Parts: sequence; C-alpha cells; structure tokens
Amino acid sequence: MKPYKLVLIGASAGGPRTLKEIFTDTPRLNGSIIIVQHMPQFVNTAFCESLNSVTDLQVKIAENSESLRSGTVYLAPSSMHMSLINNMAIRLYSGEKVNFVCPSIDVTMKSVTRDEGTSTMGVILTGMGKDGAEGIRHLKNIKAVTVAQNEDTSIVYGMPHEAVLTGCIDYQLSPDQIRNKIISFLGILRERI
Repeated sequence: MKPYKLVLIGASAGGPRTLKEIFTDTPRLNGSIIIVQHMPQFVNTAFCESLNSVTDLQVKIAENSESLRSGTVYLAPSSMHMSLINNMAIRLYSGEKVNFVCPSIDVTMKSVTRDEGTSTMGVILTGMGKDGAEGIRHLKNIKAVTVAQNEDTSIVYGMPHEAVLTGCIDYQLSPDQIRNKIISFLGILRERI
C-alpha cells in the first residue's frame, strides 16, 4: 500500500552516530523512512541492528522491487543506487558514482515525484561534500518539507551547508529537534484492533 508520508534522510561522515541519536526512543511512525548513508558495505547489517536496538520502527536493508510500508526504515545498501518507483517501491541498481559516491543521496531524492497523495520530507545530516544538495532542491520544488542538521551539532558541516546554500532548506535543527520534527510530520502509527 502506498505510504501517505515519506521521509528521506541523507548522511555521510558522522551519520551513524547522528542517526542513532535521532532514532533512539522513536516510536513506530505512520510513514516510511529512507536512509542513504555513505558507508562501507560490510557495516550495513551491523548498522541496521544498531538502529533496530533503539527504536520501535523496523529498520532493514532495502531490497529491489520492495514495496514501501508504514513503520519501516529502509537503508540503501552500499555500492547500489536507490530510486523510488512512483513513490511506492524501491529500485536498486549499479551505476557510476554521483558526487563521487554510490549510493547517492541526490539519486534517491530526485526520484521522488510530485503526488497529491504523498507528503514528503527531506533531511540532510552531517557529511563531507555536496551530495544531497540537488536532491533537496528537487524536493523543495515538489513542495516537500526540507531540513538540514545545524552547524553546531554536525561532525562535518559540508553536506548540510551545501543544502542550506541552495536556499531550499526550511529548518536547520539539532538531532533531537530533527527527531521531533519527523515524529510530528509522520505521526505515531496506531495499530488497528
């Protein structure tokens, strides 16, 4: 089933620590979360386990052709670009590096389409370089809410700063504030009885 709300998070250097801070004590939420974290492939599984240990959300490595589900966090596997098909399903593919990285945050964010049925938020966290800046510009153009980690809490302020320079960032926030913004945006998922 198509998620009504979608959050896309891009991170690089310092991202795993920041993401753990964001997801600690986060309840199951009424939407899907996509994470593109630049990291070596051998730590993908350990990273998912680390996040799963601190949140009620299900955190998993994304699989090709997988449909998005509410209450689930999908991690782009290292060395594969990830795009979304009609904002509903995941496409993984090999390709040239974009912004010197694979997976690229820009590739994932720019694959989101304008859709009256889906509300979207884009978040750029700590990291080196400019990956995610054009993705944020695209998301803002399709009416998404856009967030960058603030300079004071970023381990490396490169990516958030490049996103801010686009003029397309709505909020510059700390990890705690980003958690609260995501919870407020998605809302808590209440199971049907």
